[in-house]
Amino acid sequence: MAVADGSSIPLAIHAQSASPQEVTLVGQALATNFLKEKPERLVGERAYDSDLLEEALEERGIEMIAPHTKNRKKRKTQEDERKLRRYKRRWKIERLFAWLSNFRRLVVRYEYKAENFLGMVQLGCIVILLRKCL
Repeated sequence: MAVADGSSIPLAIHAQSASPQEVTLVGQALATNFLKEKPERLVGERAYDSDLLEEALEERGIEMIAPHTKNRKKRKTQEDERKLRRYKRRWKIERLFAWLSNFRRLVVRYEYKAENFLGMVQLGCIVILLRKCL
């Protein structure tokens, strides 16, 4: 799970096994910020369509932007299509993952333990931060 700004600079990183839903990992990822600033908006995919997540982010002052799932039972919370225009710029987070794939240890995943892998991902993010911010 990664949180990045509009320039693909990592703000937070969290590593977990593949079994938990992404909705439950967002709060844990936001708790591990690299920088002091918090994002104004969180743009996510359809898996982030959760009323509980949206309420939790509103308490933190973060606006949730995610398209609704097709089988949504409750009323739609994002009636305004203009907010979903930002969803088209979701490729910027994918660019962060492309930058992280330049580090061979992350692509091949030599690290067996999750703590060691998270440390290597954080080290890769530090290198990206130093390249972009200096």
